[in-house]
Amino acid sequence: MAPDAGAAGAAGSSAAGRPGEKDIEDLSPARMDLEAQRALCEAQSEAVLGFLQDELPTAVVMSFLVDAQGHFWFATVEGRRQVRGIDADPRVSVAVSSTGTDLEGRRMLAVRGTATVHRDRTLVMDVVARLAPRLAPEDPAAFVRLLDSPHRVVVEVVPTRVTASHDSSRLAGDGRGGQQAG
Repeated sequence: MAPDAGAAGAAGSSAAGRPGEKDIEDLSPARMDLEAQRALCEAQSEAVLGFLQDELPTAVVMSFLVDAQGHFWFATVEGRRQVRGIDADPRVSVAVSSTGTDLEGRRMLAVRGTATVHRDRTLVMDVVARLAPRLAPEDPAAFVRLLDSPHRVVVEVVPTRVTASHDSSRLAGDGRGGQQAG
């Protein structure tokens, strides 16, 4: 992942007490550090990939993985809107939410980055093989066979900036004005 915009002082507390006690105007205490960002990306398997299509913003929900360097990887097919958009303009965004995971609280991460469409068959199938146990743990080999198609490509997103991150468990109560569960 890329450096978080304004991550310094993220663990501080508000003058009114614990962050989120009175309001959530200042969410800086809820920003996630790199370890928390990685935990979210490990727990979640879907992200929103934003890109430009015909010079207008658009987005798709896609399965992904994050590698050891913090790069996001998506498998797709030649000719799809995200491939055409990235080929025309590599500037993208990625948003990941904790919805549907076992993580405590509500968490989200949004990054800007530069995308590259990779068409090298060896690299494509390597990424597919790394996605398989994550997306089809019961039968990764069947998933690899399903995605082993002639027009398969992968998109690599190198994050350039974390534009937002949030972990409601770092706020008072449940992060929505109610009491902490438990």
